[in-house]
Amino acid sequence: MHLLIIFLALMVAYITRCQWNQSSAKWNERWHKALFFFLFPPLLIFMTTFALLFMGPQGTMGGLQTGCYGYLIALICMAFFAVVCIKQAWLGWLSVKSTRNCPKVDVAGTQVRLLDTGALFAGQIGFLKPELVLSSGLLKTLSSNHIETVLAHEQGHYYYQDTFWFFWLGWMRECTSWLPYTETLWQELLTLRELRADAHAVSYVDPLLLAESLLMVVNSSPISSEILCAALGSPHANRLEERVEALLSQPQPTPEVKFTSLKWLLWTFIPLVSVVFHS
Repeated sequence: MHLLIIFLALMVAYITRCQWNQSSAKWNERWHKALFFFLFPPLLIFMTTFALLFMGPQGTMGGLQTGCYGYLIALICMAFFAVVCIKQAWLGWLSVKSTRNCPKVDVAGTQVRLLDTGALFAGQIGFLKPELVLSSGLLKTLSSNHIETVLAHEQGHYYYQDTFWFFWLGWMRECTSWLPYTETLWQELLTLRELRADAHAVSYVDPLLLAESLLMVVNSSPISSEILCAALGSPHANRLEERVEALLSQPQPTPEVKFTSLKWLLWTFIPLVSVVFHS
């Protein structure tokens, strides 16, 4: 019976993810759509794993005997999820540790970590309380007005706690990389994250200056890591083009993730209902 539950969960997760298609809807709507297709399948699998572990290797369910094979599979999956999480946390800690070795300097009234490299880099690095890291090359190349736009963009990442939330999203990405469209959805979320930070920035700075700063930073050699890092630059040309177009066009409402827009999360708890029928 446990094997049947595993099969049903995998089938629903796979079919759901296959329904994804990248439309040209407003990016406010794209947030909710991308979050659903990215989060629902892995959360359904995680909840199924928890339910099977809670029920244990022995017992009956719906009048059928439950064996240890389903429990063993769930145990292996849980161990795999834990190892991936520990690996991600360790790599993130190494990034934070290297950041703390950089000296602190004052830039336009903001305390930042100075990275000694000629590459143009600006990014928030950390977990709950990330620190802003700027490269010496960026400070030497950009004017004071352009640096102000960079600081405004990075403040957007800090405001939305992007490093914290995308650490967990990145963990899910690694755990379920075998599902269809995982990488496509990940890139979509990264794009929307940057669009949101850009939208936050243009409330305080000139969007044209921000677009110029973006072009200069992206054309430099990328040195950022996606783990515990939210950076201004992006190596993907299509993402850059979309961001510049958004900056130069009419601003759109900033997407807000509210509980009412995440009602579908309740469906991921369905596997836990099966515990009631286990004895």
